[in-house]
Amino acid sequence: MSVVELPAVRPTLADVACAAGVSVATASRVLNGFPGVRPETRTQVESAMTTLGYARQRAARSATPPCTGSIALIVCEDVLRLFADPYFARVVSGVSKELPNAGMQLVLLAVPSTEDHRTWVARYLKGRHVDGALVVSMHGRRPLDLDWLDIPLVFGGRPDNGEVPDRHSYVDVDNRGGAEGATRYLIGAGRTKVATVAGPQDMTVGADRLRGYWQAVVEAGRPDRGMVVFGDFGQGSGEHATARLLDRRPDVDAIFTASDLMAVGVLRALRRAGRRVPDDVAVIGFDGLPLGQRTAPPLTTVRQPIEEMGARMTRELVSMIGGPATPRRVVLDTELVVREST
Repeated sequence: MSVVELPAVRPTLADVACAAGVSVATASRVLNGFPGVRPETRTQVESAMTTLGYARQRAARSATPPCTGSIALIVCEDVLRLFADPYFARVVSGVSKELPNAGMQLVLLAVPSTEDHRTWVARYLKGRHVDGALVVSMHGRRPLDLDWLDIPLVFGGRPDNGEVPDRHSYVDVDNRGGAEGATRYLIGAGRTKVATVAGPQDMTVGADRLRGYWQAVVEAGRPDRGMVVFGDFGQGSGEHATARLLDRRPDVDAIFTASDLMAVGVLRALRRAGRRVPDDVAVIGFDGLPLGQRTAPPLTTVRQPIEEMGARMTRELVSMIGGPATPRRVVLDTELVVREST
């Protein structure tokens, strides 16, 4: 009887990662000598390579794009808006907390609405200069040629239906529920003329918060489209929208505002019009930014976990970079923080 000796199965990088108790992305960074990996983690991976007899397969690697050790954070706004709005700083803070554990560095890209900028960023991503990308503040337009980007993507906020291929993930907050709860709080406090300064309707976050407000006022039997004005999430737009609202509905006694920055503008417009807050008009914002504690009076707001959103997006992206992963649809809770503006 002859004995047939089967060829030995070569261990893969996934086997090494499993043996070391790390992700494939981390094992790859150790293999390629990238900085940012903790010494104890590097030792674990190298020990697993030795134990398993792992040998780098050059031919197979040549067909696979190299690991860059970088991820991109793409903000679909112009540079001035990126640095003026504290929301984005808190997203970056959440992302940055996860980067040391992942051994990654961050590339920050602002993408204004111009075609030239969108084309350049799409070309940059297609060139595999980063291993994956986080996308935030996405408007209804397609800021990137998503169908052709062969890198992992995670979106901050639920994109419009049909705008994102099924293979990508997103992390969102309960914008509709938060807005509905805030509006119900105003109605329950005895306010009878509840208006809203809504956000941009070409963004799902703006549309969802308006839907939440509308659900609450319809249930209370008080729908009035004249009570709805719009801003762009910035302070100036909140101020101008409130001036228009007071001209249209001078008897307004409460305003749910779709962002804290716009709420600051709302407070300024009410003060200029001689309206006392909260005696004449109650005001609620949305975001939970620290600036809400410093307004006069301190702002009641719907707090969303912005830093946790950035951190969760990063963890999801690193998981996708490490190997095949099922796309995730994550929705985080909000919390109404009551202060002196209501």
